[in-house]
Amino acid sequence: MNFAFFPAVDLRGGKCVQLIGGVPGTEVVALDNPLAQAERWVAEGADHLHIIDLDGAILGKRVNASILSQIVKELDLFIQVGGGIRTEEDVSTILDLGVDRAILGTAALKDPDMVSRLADRHGPERIMVALDVKKGDVTTEGWQRTLGKKAVELGRLFEEKGAGSILFTNIDVEGQQKGIDLQPTRDLVQSLKIPVVAAGGVTTIEDVLALREAGTAGAVAGTAIYTGKLSVRQTLQALQARNATT
Repeated sequence: MNFAFFPAVDLRGGKCVQLIGGVPGTEVVALDNPLAQAERWVAEGADHLHIIDLDGAILGKRVNASILSQIVKELDLFIQVGGGIRTEEDVSTILDLGVDRAILGTAALKDPDMVSRLADRHGPERIMVALDVKKGDVTTEGWQRTLGKKAVELGRLFEEKGAGSILFTNIDVEGQQKGIDLQPTRDLVQSLKIPVVAAGGVTTIEDVLALREAGTAGAVAGTAIYTGKLSVRQTLQALQARNATT
């Protein structure tokens, strides 16, 4: 299984931002021209990209759709997209743009059977379900509400429903640049057969390598690549070196 490294481009108010724990108003960075930021990571060697419409996640509608369309049109790489995807029509629209994988969060949690219908229509490899966890509980509606359910339980449910992969975000360490908490991710990976991509707290090359060794299919890095704590180019080089020795 090839491990994918995903630089994150999070969209809010037309800008590329990074928040602490997903909380509006805690912007660590807020940069104009999200396309230029995406192009920056491609120039450093990225062949995968993770794009989240934060306004969409909170408001329940795709606010930054035009920016997403621009990025997809201009760049030729694997792109997964989430945030504000609430309907089957939203998924079709995004995938028709040329996006490789749509990430469902709130919509999937409200209607798990939607995942089955979308996987049948578009192929499971194009349907990812996001499980965002705070203090052990899965959250919904842009991380604003907890469900009182655990990631392993819901991961198994969505695996049964036909999801091709899971995006697991540990909100407790998200955006803090203090490193990952590996155990919750490892527990989920060991409980599922479908791929798990990990996010939250990825700060160093060692974090990325640890997630790879734990059996994840990929890692998403956000704040650390914008503040300079983590180099996209050096991370990709380290992954290539590790691949060469295994």
